[in-house]
Amino acid sequence: MSIDRGHVISPGRVNLLGEHVDYNDGLVLPVAIDRAVNIHFRRTEEKQITLHAHDLGEECSFVAEQLDEKTTLDGTPLPGWALYPAGVIWNLLRYDFRITSFTAGFRSNIPIGAGLSSSAAVEVGFAVVCVALGGWQLDRMTMARICQEAEREYVGVNCGLMDQFACACGVQDHALVLDTRSLAYRALPLPPDISIVIADSIMRRSLVTSAYNDRRRDCEAAVAHFHAIDPSIRALRDVTPEWFLTAENELPAGIFRHARHVVEEIARVDEAIRLLEKNDPEGFGNLMVQTHASLRDLYEVSSPELDILVEGAIAIEGCLGARLTGAGFAGCTVNLVRNNCVEQFIGQLETDYRSKTGLQAAIFATRPVDGAHLS
Repeated sequence: MSIDRGHVISPGRVNLLGEHVDYNDGLVLPVAIDRAVNIHFRRTEEKQITLHAHDLGEECSFVAEQLDEKTTLDGTPLPGWALYPAGVIWNLLRYDFRITSFTAGFRSNIPIGAGLSSSAAVEVGFAVVCVALGGWQLDRMTMARICQEAEREYVGVNCGLMDQFACACGVQDHALVLDTRSLAYRALPLPPDISIVIADSIMRRSLVTSAYNDRRRDCEAAVAHFHAIDPSIRALRDVTPEWFLTAENELPAGIFRHARHVVEEIARVDEAIRLLEKNDPEGFGNLMVQTHASLRDLYEVSSPELDILVEGAIAIEGCLGARLTGAGFAGCTVNLVRNNCVEQFIGQLETDYRSKTGLQAAIFATRPVDGAHLS
């Protein structure tokens, strides 16, 4: 049943483990978090869609059927922020969904460009808006895939599925285990005595202009090498860590380092799932620290600020694990902290980071929440 107006809450996400494996057919462990995009919308009788980005003080209008042009009503290019909701609408039309005209205003308390999937939250949130106005049936995995395609083909970011999946399919108090090859997923309870703390370095780098796509090409080159040996190899997931190491002298050094991270990270996620099932947060935290070292030294996507945050975090009592999260280069770290130590942890890490960088990190505790929904 369709509705005429409403409010959508669409969460950001943080990935606990499994970084840069979602486009290599690996398993990932994201959670939807309680930082979110809030969208208020209402149906209109006009032919255009009007969006108000309240945080930016900007608005734009466009006709859904003319989005191939990526222009507003007056023929000017869509602003960058509008490409994300517009891309979702454009892709829904490609799937033959009928788009209802509407006006919507949205705000977000997800730090932009921090690796917490602010763009995916916008995409999934507007997909929920379109579903609510149209009264369609659309399962959450299909919604996530439509939003991912929009970001890849309309916005131009060659992203994996994890971000949109987590924003769409989050489960309160649980991590999500997603097999990015089969798209099978399940919710895995997190220990109740452990908090997730996010530390935003406040350093930013655009994902579109970063080395993300370069890393992806390196992974594809490594797959091509192993596929030539064994045609059944479809992705780095199919290569064991032991076999991969035998190619050190056969692959260019950069490709070897980058692909090695992915192969070993996939193995870490398998172990991490077993540890969570055994309620072993200490072991899980150790794997987070290993992942950060791999992202820093092998995948080469860390930064001095992120390293300072991680090194400072693991020296504080009650911190079980810390690592950069998201694409890297800048943004945030994710930390696993005992509940009774969270307040002290935040204060100490803020002080340590400020003393070493002169910057004021934004550090906050968060919790796993449900995916995007009408409120």
